[in-house]
Amino acid sequence: MNVFGKVHLGYLCIETTRFGDWRRFGADGVGLHVDELDRDRMRFRLDDHECRLLLQRGPAEDVTTVGWHVDDHEAFDDIVARITACGVTPEHGHGEEAALRGVQRLVRFPGPKGLVQELYTTSITTTAPLRMQASGFVTGDAGMGHIAITSRQPDAIHRYYDNLLDARLSDFIVETISRVRFRIRFLRVNGRHHTIAVANTEGLRIDPIRTAVQHLNTQVATLHDVTASYQRLKQLGFTMALGIGQHTNDKELSYYVRTPSGFEWEVGWNPIVVDEATWEPTTHQGISIWGHTPEGQTVIDKLNQFRHGAASLRRAEITVPALSGATP
Repeated sequence: MNVFGKVHLGYLCIETTRFGDWRRFGADGVGLHVDELDRDRMRFRLDDHECRLLLQRGPAEDVTTVGWHVDDHEAFDDIVARITACGVTPEHGHGEEAALRGVQRLVRFPGPKGLVQELYTTSITTTAPLRMQASGFVTGDAGMGHIAITSRQPDAIHRYYDNLLDARLSDFIVETISRVRFRIRFLRVNGRHHTIAVANTEGLRIDPIRTAVQHLNTQVATLHDVTASYQRLKQLGFTMALGIGQHTNDKELSYYVRTPSGFEWEVGWNPIVVDEATWEPTTHQGISIWGHTPEGQTVIDKLNQFRHGAASLRRAEITVPALSGATP
């Protein structure tokens, strides 16, 4: 069976020691609902799902896990069968792990760049009112947003998500940043223009980003939510990576802010929805129609990116060959 349209980005797990900063960032800045479970665990909500972001104490300062919501047991079983057929045995999550994530029927398996992938069939929802500064977030069938990663092996990552989730190519963007030419591919698993973006440098393949996830995206309900959260985050002292602008491919209006863990968070509004009957992939020159001007980048930031890029040449990238091989 084809599972396209039956899979949605459900949650992310983040490992951090900076709980105070994350609370200010998420609740007071972006405008999320926060539930502080104990000194080692915190959750953020965007909607009626009990958990969209799970923060757990640890040294990584990074996203560690990507959770995929699968619509029904048939599609869930099909994906698990694909994984097993490739010689990989999914690990079943136990009750406490599922409860922390607010889900049922949880399995996990290895993913690109060391990001653990988790599948589940049912999200536990709550009628408890949302206490948040944002007026709302766009989730539903499109999932909670998207993630972007940088890679030296973008074709392998593309195959990985095609093999397991029947991901479709939406388009490419070619952009030159600090004299380095990047090619970004945008993959969708449902009507959202993209749920996974994969960026690679052309020519010498390096990975200049320390974290496994370069950025995550959430879509707010109104333009006011974009501008108000931008102002709040600036006033709270968080560093903007890119100011407000509009993308060339999905037309989303957004900004990028650095999280307490170092990766970026894109807050966006009003992207297009793909029409599967007419959509044709294309290549766009440049990421923005206007705006997205770099803010706050220092010489130290650029040196760190150079250092991470050079170090990436000395290590193999995790691509999970068993699951990212050619489609059978």
